[in-house]
Amino acid sequence: MFFETLQPIQESVMAIRIMVIDDDPNIVEYLVNVLTAHGYETEGVTDGAQALRFAAAQPPDLITLDMEMPGEAGPLLYKELVALPGLAAVPFILLSGMPGLHHAVPNAVATVNKPFDPEKLIGIIRSTTAS
Repeated sequence: MFFETLQPIQESVMAIRIMVIDDDPNIVEYLVNVLTAHGYETEGVTDGAQALRFAAAQPPDLITLDMEMPGEAGPLLYKELVALPGLAAVPFILLSGMPGLHHAVPNAVATVNKPFDPEKLIGIIRSTTAS
């Protein structure tokens, strides 16, 4: 898999918390591994209820959101998440195979199509979270 080819960054980014939301546990595990290897503090969840619970307990600095989860509309979950205290301005990276979904999420900094290039995703995260 691609994970073995990724080169972790050397800079310290431990303060940046990322929540990965995807119904596919394999994608969640893969992204958590990739992001953790790059020094990010990462929480992975597989449904909207988990996402809301974890986000309320410890608001993330960035969220990757699968827009096509069974039984859960990505734009509706987005609205529930940004209604939580401290999440109104959190940037979102949308994971999807459908074009045009970024219009439904005002805080979307990028839409990444599945299957995605992990290096591209890391680049987007770096540019989004750079101070």
